Amino acid sequence: MEIYTIGYKKKSAEEFFEALKRAGIQRVVDVRLKNTSHLAGFAKKDHLRYFLREICDADYVHETILAPTEDILSDHGQELITWEEYENRFLSLLKDREVEKVLDKRLFEVPVALLCSELKPDKCHRRLVAEYLKRQWQGDVIITHL
Repeated sequence: MEIYTIGYKKKSAEEFFEALKRAGIQRVVDVRLKNTSHLAGFAKKDHLRYFLREICDADYVHETILAPTEDILSDHGQELITWEEYENRFLSLLKDREVEKVLDKRLFEVPVALLCSELKPDKCHRRLVAEYLKRQWQGDVIITHL
């Protein structure tokens, strides 16, 4: 199984959709808590669903079970917690939610990209989700960041 991740911040629509096409992505799993912000531009839920279908022939799924809580986001955004504390809280949340059991693994039977806003995966929860699933599913899971 291969899990891709992608962020849209500071990317043009062309860069974003071409990266997905080159990787052969057939489904984008949106791991954002909120996906309707006017700041998201082409990555706003309804726009994204349309563009993915028309440009990439790909599905769109929003999985809030893979998103941090408002409290975690707020605490990190206000710099009340460090990135390490964010990681620990978010990974505990994934464990408490038992996402490896609740999440339908069939979502990943086609090439999938986990979507969030951050440009780079190093300090983004999409990386944490991919790594968590790799550990829990204990198969040959390859993670590729687009």
